[in-house]
Amino acid sequence: MQTGTIGVTTENIFPIIKRFLYSEHEIFLRELVSNAVDATQKMKALAQAGEFKGELSDVTIRISLDKEARTLTISDRGIGMTSEEIDKYINQIAFSSANEFLDKYKDKIENIIGHFGLGFYSSFMVSEKVEIRTKSYKDGAQAVKWSCDGSPNFTLEEIEKETRGTDIVLFLDKDSDEFLEESKITDLLNKYCKFLPIPIGFGKEKEWVDGKYAETETDKIINDTNPAWKKKPVDLTEKDYNDFYKQLYPAGAEPMFNIHLNVDYPFNLTGILYFPRIKSNFDIQRNKIQLYSNQVFVTDSVEGIVPDFLTLLHGVIDSPDIPLNVSRSYLQGDSNVKKISGHISKKVADRLGEIFKNDREQFEKKWDDLKLFIAYGILSDEKFYDRAKDFTLLKNTDGKYYTLEEYNNLVKPNQTDKNNKVVYLYTHNPEEQYSLIDVAKSKGYDVLLMNGQLDSHFIQNIESKFTDVRFARVDSDIVDKIIPKAEEVKSSLTEDQISMLTPVFRSQTPEKDFYMVQFEPMSASDLPVTLTQSEFMRRMKDMSAYGGGMGYYGELPDSYNLVVNANHPLVTEVLNVVNSTLGSDLKEISAKMEPLENERKQLEEKNKEMKYEDIDQADKDKTEDLSKQIEALEKDKSAKLESFGKQNKLVKQMVDLAMLANGLLKGEALSKFVRRSVELIEK
Repeated sequence: MQTGTIGVTTENIFPIIKRFLYSEHEIFLRELVSNAVDATQKMKALAQAGEFKGELSDVTIRISLDKEARTLTISDRGIGMTSEEIDKYINQIAFSSANEFLDKYKDKIENIIGHFGLGFYSSFMVSEKVEIRTKSYKDGAQAVKWSCDGSPNFTLEEIEKETRGTDIVLFLDKDSDEFLEESKITDLLNKYCKFLPIPIGFGKEKEWVDGKYAETETDKIINDTNPAWKKKPVDLTEKDYNDFYKQLYPAGAEPMFNIHLNVDYPFNLTGILYFPRIKSNFDIQRNKIQLYSNQVFVTDSVEGIVPDFLTLLHGVIDSPDIPLNVSRSYLQGDSNVKKISGHISKKVADRLGEIFKNDREQFEKKWDDLKLFIAYGILSDEKFYDRAKDFTLLKNTDGKYYTLEEYNNLVKPNQTDKNNKVVYLYTHNPEEQYSLIDVAKSKGYDVLLMNGQLDSHFIQNIESKFTDVRFARVDSDIVDKIIPKAEEVKSSLTEDQISMLTPVFRSQTPEKDFYMVQFEPMSASDLPVTLTQSEFMRRMKDMSAYGGGMGYYGELPDSYNLVVNANHPLVTEVLNVVNSTLGSDLKEISAKMEPLENERKQLEEKNKEMKYEDIDQADKDKTEDLSKQIEALEKDKSAKLESFGKQNKLVKQMVDLAMLANGLLKGEALSKFVRRSVELIEK
């Protein structure tokens, strides 16, 4: 028996492996099974090259558990090792046999997984002792057993072993009881080894015998050795792609379509990416792309590895150029990963463009599901926008779809304002804003439907690229002010009449939010009262709700503009009632205010050329006293008008109609509106 010390430069190699090389202890099983696959692939390559004349026989890799002995064993029928090879490849840490083998047999082997030479040592993350029982395929080879307890010391001795290949026996430590559970090992094999190219057996198949399940002699194979992405696209049907999707995501809905990646230059890349049906809650759709290296699972946490918007896709990416190191930060900084990421983004855009060009009708039918994905791509990747702009669609309230260029050509003639800005009208809720949409359409305008999660951000982005375009929601103002033309409608109300009616209408606005009453000259056929919101403020609030650095706006209360149609007959009727009811009181207040305002005006005229500090104190005091008297009279006037407004059912009805049109009339207020409507009808 030989004893010795593992060839490392420090006696702290095992703590380093445990702490830094791998981020999760469970990765040991992936590494050991991957090594077994390597050994088996090498065996097949030797047979193909004629250097091994014997029978390959069964090359299934088998995993076995022994709870009583606290062992987990990984057995293969690969090339095995001699004592010299044990010394070279195990005792001399980080000397990778895979690299040396690749140089010799690069034309005769499909893939070799290990590139580090350290994967075997991941076994010490969960074991108090590890044994290697191995026999080389070479004629006359002597089987040997290597043993190590996690220190730099090892033993190597000759043993009896009938078959070629290697058994790795892990004596699990006291902190690793979970890996003695069959369910845990099954989960890990399904996660990391589901698509390895060599059959992996764990346990036996069961069959129903005499009223119960009984184990058979047949291995339970847990992996698909030839998954769909390794096949040629011409050999796959649409059903094959959908079946593979169900294999990846058994509970998932059928995807819209897929992209089959198959690249051999300037890097190797295969895979299948699927477009899932997503309309909302896109955050919960992440971590669905599985990253593989030569069919070995690496990670499904691909943020920062592929462009952010691609994390909404599902599927598999496989490349031998992706390192097996499980540190995501390492992957993010890898140059090959960055190249692969950029290429996938391009392939996605090319595939979407191809579908749009070849079958626009089907593309439009799937647009509502694609919209979130494409909007996210445009917002997060400038290169993707350059590729996607020709198939990015806008949908209007009539359900028609237009490219960005088509829509601009459609609305430019009629929706260009007096400042030469093309105004894109849109709604987020066609039902709630039906009356506003109807007004816009009556003027020949088109209205877009923009009800997606990212639409506020998307609108902002498009406006920055199309400098002659401005988006405006239909409730951001009256339509004649949203798209102002050179000709203007005149108001039938004077400034004094507007001043008198403002507190009347303000008296009927809800107290919980902020409402600004304003009068606008509109057509007499337009609505008497309209509720609008500032486009800027509302958009900032919407954007803050989905992130984007607008948090301050999200904390502000909702604010609305109560726009009164200065030319509507009902508003004129309210004015007449105000004059008949409060006329004498208002005239009396005006009579008292007039001399006070005249005197204040004379004082202001007298001192207008002087600095405030040079004005005579008596004039200052007099001006302040006059202002207080005028303010008191204004408050009295406003109080009388507000009191009138609160009692006036017609005013309340017009305000409530505006609230109702915007979906803001609810509960008790809605019930009162209904009863009042009946009363007004009965009259």
